[in-house]
Amino acid sequence: MAELIRGLDPEAVRRRADAVREEIADACARRERDPADVELLAAVKYVDVDELPVLAEAGLRLLGENRAQALEEKAAAWSRLGLGAVQWDFIGHLQSRKVKTILPHVGRIHSVASDSVLEQLRRHTGVDQAERPEVLIEVNVAGEEGKSGIAPVTLADVIARCPIPVAGLMTMPPLATDPEDSRRWFAALAQLAAEHGLRELSMGTSQDFAVAVEEGATVVRIGASLYR
Repeated sequence: MAELIRGLDPEAVRRRADAVREEIADACARRERDPADVELLAAVKYVDVDELPVLAEAGLRLLGENRAQALEEKAAAWSRLGLGAVQWDFIGHLQSRKVKTILPHVGRIHSVASDSVLEQLRRHTGVDQAERPEVLIEVNVAGEEGKSGIAPVTLADVIARCPIPVAGLMTMPPLATDPEDSRRWFAALAQLAAEHGLRELSMGTSQDFAVAVEEGATVVRIGASLYR
């Protein structure tokens, strides 16, 4: 497991976040998009829980965690410390047995991708829309073996069976050293979203978020660029 990130400086994190936002704005300008339509999500998987006050001081208010137990711990710590308004998103592989754990804490789940998760959402979400998180379906657009995400051809069926209205899609493209290599996968996800009338596209990380924004991302998941 990677070493946890500690000793962050709030002003440095704020500067890095501003730099990411500038790149988002530049990418939006190239496609005549409004930068306000793209959210910067700070991925905190490797950020120590003791660093949460630093993130709050740096002005980060949309945080994403990959692990259910860590999300529960960090959300509780944020609340206990009185760090202000925040939205927690779940962005990692979601096991069905963890659905109940994360639901009280999340505003959005980026990684719905199995029948068992759909069933747990049905069991544990109420009829009141205000109590439900937004749901994004994770799509394995490249068809990589052993990778999370549904096949594109099954998307219509998954949307129809999801007990919560689906807001959009998420993907992780194949590993690549050149961000341009990810462009076709981002474009493919955007096309799928358009075909199904979905507004949200969670795609792009520290190494390729500008390309993702050019192809229509509405949420970019940024980790390393904020902390180092």
